[in-house]
Amino acid sequence: MSATLLSAWETTVRAAPDAAALIDAATGRTFSRAQLDALGRAWHAQHGYDLARQTVVLAEPNGAEWWTVLFGLLRADAVVAPLDPGEPVAAQRATAAVIGAAFLWHRGALERIAPRPRRARDNRRLLKLTSGSTGTPRALAFTDAQMLADGRHVCAGMGIRADDVNLGLIPLGHSYGLGNLVVPLLAQGTAIVVGAAPLPHAIAEATVRWQPTVFPAVPALLRALTLADLSPQSLASLRTVISAGAPLAPEIATAFRARFGKKIHSFYGSSETGGITYDRTGDAALTGRSVGTALPGVRLTPGRAGTVTITSDAVFTIGNRTPGSHRPKDRVAFTAEGEVVLLGRTGRTVKIAGRRLDLAEVERAFRALPGVRDAFVAPHTERAESLAAVVATDEPAEALRTALRERIAAWKVPRKIVTLAAFPLTARGKADTARLRALLNG
Repeated sequence: MSATLLSAWETTVRAAPDAAALIDAATGRTFSRAQLDALGRAWHAQHGYDLARQTVVLAEPNGAEWWTVLFGLLRADAVVAPLDPGEPVAAQRATAAVIGAAFLWHRGALERIAPRPRRARDNRRLLKLTSGSTGTPRALAFTDAQMLADGRHVCAGMGIRADDVNLGLIPLGHSYGLGNLVVPLLAQGTAIVVGAAPLPHAIAEATVRWQPTVFPAVPALLRALTLADLSPQSLASLRTVISAGAPLAPEIATAFRARFGKKIHSFYGSSETGGITYDRTGDAALTGRSVGTALPGVRLTPGRAGTVTITSDAVFTIGNRTPGSHRPKDRVAFTAEGEVVLLGRTGRTVKIAGRRLDLAEVERAFRALPGVRDAFVAPHTERAESLAAVVATDEPAEALRTALRERIAAWKVPRKIVTLAAFPLTARGKADTARLRALLNG
């Protein structure tokens, strides 16, 4: 019989029931595997009597309660749909209704959403929620086997071991958190430190106290750490520092290494596929040359116009026209060593004075300038056939415009450039494009 998320967890608990599984940095409490499992059993006894094959939205912050509900839902044979707990309750209910969820768990209660809930007839176990390009929630259905496969790929490629301790600040329910935090605990017992505020000194204090060895992070967190007044030894316990969710500027990777003596390893993945590539040495991040090579178990097939097809046993199959394979909207190139270079998203070509231009080309030119951490380019809303840009930098806009003219044709240089210290981010650590567009319209 194939392993499930629940059976993998039960095996992990039996192997070492007293081993630490979860450390709540906010309260200082440590939960053993057996204790965490008991909390899930108690939740199931109270709430899980009639949830079999029904979809339940889980809107809970990182912490013991999130795990309690997850284990309870797995025991109830429910389909779990993790959701950002920071969303307003009305938005949580709307999302639950759109994806056909039967219940919403939030604020310590199970709220019925559908008066006549539907029960899943296939073997889906978890729904990853993604807004896509329209902002309308989309649910991607994954099986137990696919979730476990993603965790295997990530642990094998990144060298994450059972005796490691993850610093869990990224959302547990996001694809990144599921592959790097949730499944490693379930399948091999890799403990997690959660509950630390995502602020530099709180991160440093949690690291010194609890000695985590692996830190899956996003560029904004890593940049904040480099700018904070922290001791170079405050992150000494970390063996592996990972960056994903947004482009990592070489400036951040270089400053982080100079401050803490540690390289950052770029990681690339998607909701549809789980992990795709990883920079094993950390050298690529220092120059921004790539996001590494394919993870074990992942096959990359180049296509036309810079497309690539991802094939693995972690790629979703339910509702997928080509089960086991997915072609993301990212345009890529391959180096001679097989490293993947991200070139931007497909479908972002515009016409300027009758000439076609890929907006990603201009963004790459910005990012190549000294002092530029990120860039977002879009059509100008007030001047026809012109561009506008938001740039994360401390440099003045006119200096950027002058430097850019030395790298690309004048007609490609944005007329409007808005500068700011750092991009606004979504709860999942990605650039908030809606807010960036609003800045350009202001």
